[in-house]
Amino acid sequence: MKLFFGEINNGKAIINDEEQQHIVKVLRMKNGEEIHVTDGKGNLASGKLLIEGKKANIDVDEIKFDFPDFNPKLHIAIAPTKNIDRIEFFVEKAVEMGISEITILQTEKTERKNINIDKLRKQAIAASKQSLRFHFPVINDLTKIQDFLKNINPESTFMAHCHENLERVDLKEIPKPENITFLIGPEGDFSEKEISFLAENNVKAVSLGNQRLRTETAGIFVAAWNYNMMI
Repeated sequence: MKLFFGEINNGKAIINDEEQQHIVKVLRMKNGEEIHVTDGKGNLASGKLLIEGKKANIDVDEIKFDFPDFNPKLHIAIAPTKNIDRIEFFVEKAVEMGISEITILQTEKTERKNINIDKLRKQAIAASKQSLRFHFPVINDLTKIQDFLKNINPESTFMAHCHENLERVDLKEIPKPENITFLIGPEGDFSEKEISFLAENNVKAVSLGNQRLRTETAGIFVAAWNYNMMI
């Protein structure tokens, strides 16, 4: 399936401008080729490609609505790494495994203060198309940990940290909720002050095993754990 991103309204589909350039200039696709367009909201248009100069359109044959989304839904709030390539890698792999939402988390030990969120969103779209997802995940702006807690359900929110002297439950002990949120700390982990603050807000601490995982590895591990519950 050749899947592209665009808008679907009133029985019509409009291919995103950047996608049109990719079709014409990079892929050099031809008139009449079968293509598919998703709006990232669970809808899919199928039809034939129409190229007019530098413009690419779709002659729609069929539109299917409301494809089911992944369940359980997973939201990971993750601190950015100093090397941004590692977070970009996490975004790509987590999206492929069905993550519903990602928040870039600002913590005490977060070294990187500036994040190109638009780039991460484009990577999420690319990974969604690659894995044939019709529901694109939400990528939120850099958010302070205190602000993040204002909009979560503590009953289904967990933090992963490496402080062995502090209380943690095993990942296997977590029940399977409909929606789940995980906080992943930065390089150097959450501070004990942050862990106490999260615990005071009824966020439960979780161990991801005996190995010490990098930030992006921990995020991918949680995404894979959730993906395993989907299949």
